[in-house]
Amino acid sequence: MTVTPLEPDAPLQPDAPLATPDPGSATPLSGAPAASFGTVLQSALSAADGALQSADSAERAFAAGRGGLQEMMVERAQADVLLSIATSAASRTAQAVSTILGMQI
Repeated sequence: MTVTPLEPDAPLQPDAPLATPDPGSATPLSGAPAASFGTVLQSALSAADGALQSADSAERAFAAGRGGLQEMMVERAQADVLLSIATSAASRTAQAVSTILGMQI
């Protein structure tokens, strides 16, 4: 199993100052064009789906005697975290849309 860091290019430096984006810029710090909310949401859901499928296959391998308990537990924990993040994001998005639609103009 391979664990990928969230930001592979950024080494951990506890005393380094944080970079702040220019308020007038519409692109992220990396210089790449900003992705739409729908694209980001779709990729997050795809990642959660992939983690759930990986956890399911690890559980099936363990049940068949081909996989290890530790691998199965790590895969399931990663899937649970991604599912929790996706659920929280969906809940907050629904709450934000409800608030916006409830505004009087």
